[in-house]
Amino acid sequence: MLANRIERGRYLDSVALMRISRRIAALAGVEAAALMIGTPSNKGLLREADLLSAEGEHAQPDDLLIAVRATDAQPALDLALRLLAEPAAPAAERLRRARSLDAALRLEPQANVALISVPGEFAAAEARKALERGLNVMVFSDNVSIEDEVALKRLAGERGLLLMGPDCGTALIGGAPLAFANAVPRGDIGIVSASGTGLQEVSSLIARLGGGVSHGIGVGGRDLDERVGALAMLAGIEVLDADPATRTLVLISKPPAPRVAQKVLERLRRSAKRSVVCFLGENGSTLTAAAEAALGRRLDSSVPQLPKLRGAVRGLYCGGTLAAEASLILRAAGAQGECVDLGDDRYTRGRPHPMIEPELRNDHVAHALADPAIAVLLFDVVLGYGAHADPAGVLAQALQGARKPAIASVTGTEQDPQGWSRQVATLRDAGVAVAPSNAHAAALAAAMVT
Repeated sequence: MLANRIERGRYLDSVALMRISRRIAALAGVEAAALMIGTPSNKGLLREADLLSAEGEHAQPDDLLIAVRATDAQPALDLALRLLAEPAAPAAERLRRARSLDAALRLEPQANVALISVPGEFAAAEARKALERGLNVMVFSDNVSIEDEVALKRLAGERGLLLMGPDCGTALIGGAPLAFANAVPRGDIGIVSASGTGLQEVSSLIARLGGGVSHGIGVGGRDLDERVGALAMLAGIEVLDADPATRTLVLISKPPAPRVAQKVLERLRRSAKRSVVCFLGENGSTLTAAAEAALGRRLDSSVPQLPKLRGAVRGLYCGGTLAAEASLILRAAGAQGECVDLGDDRYTRGRPHPMIEPELRNDHVAHALADPAIAVLLFDVVLGYGAHADPAGVLAQALQGARKPAIASVTGTEQDPQGWSRQVATLRDAGVAVAPSNAHAAALAAAMVT
């Protein structure tokens, strides 16, 4: 039995909807369930999953759509409605609320940053409104067209503002962590990054090495694409160059388009401040080396001695740039294997990101443990605001009884809600070899199979 129910004019955060979906899907007799905003892309996902009925086709982008396939769908629909009606947590009630940008600015007239986290179809319009009101903008939303991205970044440049994103998952502005970010002390190192987890890794390593960050500006993963031309990275360099609290500039990106890289480096050469450039994979660049160069200090690289094995490495990652860095290190060492980015759209369509729900990695762990060609498992554990409360505990549970060596690194700081040392201890108690950084973890895994 397939049943859809449309709740007209209702919007909830996608993570909250996904968690309700999981509770509904766990009911006896329920084959599949999903709660989504009725955008065309979401309806497409439901259609592919055989969860969209003729009634559901009529849902509009400002509607909430409940979809259930079950032996008897009515109890599941009833539970969904009860869960949706539950009051918000008391802590959330202390937050002031506004239903429009104008209303929010009346509450916070001194605000100078707007964070946009709405379905991608609406994100560009909301970002434009904020820029036109004189606000810097962080666009957390993805699925924004590259044409809209370029137009928004040009508008921001004309108005002397920053447009971070789209798909900007991390920023540290004036000591305030935005979205997925870590508890990092203030300092004199400014970061401009086209990678969220890259910014998290470098800022966390800087903190653990005794340094601090003035600002961490995320620009979105496509900013150094030929079509965008590093508009936000160049703007970020301008901001940090003019900031008296910033003495060192650090740039982070996957390999950019060659002409874009040249433009960025030419601008950097005009700066009087010392700089560190980490275009991953170029000249052996790693995130660890970038953090060390920024401070002039070396990370303790001592790692456990592990046996040599025949077979391949399987990396199962929550962070896309961390997965890319590990892949480059394995390839450079001639090690067999692959690193899978489980935060990629093909794994998260209609599901929360694995940094929020690391249980999504568990099935992949089980398959890797059962694969005779896999000799070593490699993981990232990413801490910070917005991340799961105990990602190491979830991974340790998935590895119970494992007979293959597992290597991990923990991206985070002691001041993060999860506590870096507590997470490291959980992994070590589960028999996981914990390396001091992602680059060290990948190098250790490569050494075991080459």
